[in-house]
Amino acid sequence: MLLIPQRLLHSVEIEFTRYLVGAAGVALLYWLVRGVIEHRRIQARRATREDRLREFRQSVETICVFAVVNLLTFALIRAGLIPINRGAPDLPILVAQIVVMVVLHDAWFYWMHRTLHHRMLFRATHAAHHRSRTPTSWAAYSFAPGEAVAESIYIPIMFLAISWVAPIQPWSVFIFLGHQIARNAIGHSGFELAWPGFTRSRWTGWLTTTTHHDLHHTEGRYNFGLYFTWWDRLMGTEHPRYHEKFEGVVRRQRDAAVVAA
Repeated sequence: MLLIPQRLLHSVEIEFTRYLVGAAGVALLYWLVRGVIEHRRIQARRATREDRLREFRQSVETICVFAVVNLLTFALIRAGLIPINRGAPDLPILVAQIVVMVVLHDAWFYWMHRTLHHRMLFRATHAAHHRSRTPTSWAAYSFAPGEAVAESIYIPIMFLAISWVAPIQPWSVFIFLGHQIARNAIGHSGFELAWPGFTRSRWTGWLTTTTHHDLHHTEGRYNFGLYFTWWDRLMGTEHPRYHEKFEGVVRRQRDAAVVAA
């Protein structure tokens, strides 16, 4: 029985470290280059110290929920229901699993996210995240407990599904989770660092931008996607002025932004 609290504490440690690397890493990097990127700030309003403290506090609560859900994943692995590759990495399978994990996560997130916006669920689950009208990277995990469960339960489900085809490659999990927190922290950072034309290009337009998610925080009814714009465009939920808003930020003159600040 002592193994359960030990594993729970270890899981909290792993999740907290991943959150800090992502959220604090992006916050520190953007602070260091603030003079260069200030003109790429999306909103005129600035998040307050209280905003950041709330986002951090809620993220710590989410990490505890994630840690509990992780115990389910560990139990499934221990029971042999999620086979793990214990040998050398198989590169083609590893790459395929990363791609599948990212695509499945994006689909899960879109539909889960839209569901939480339903009026019967929003106040109890997703409203806590939307308190960040001007989000920062610290909002990456700023969820109510109900949303934290919805955000994390896909991990054991996804691993079960993928392992039916081939044992899970540990490196694919490591890379996927690193990509997840990095995209999450950047998406909440409040600065748009992509280049003009990015959202309309056939090569990059299918990727979400920081502006894409920032518009969701300010207006709520649009842009539910996580990594890709596919679902929003297919379902008609992309913000009608997304491209215009994006270009307005990335074409802003640096000197004018510095004077305004």
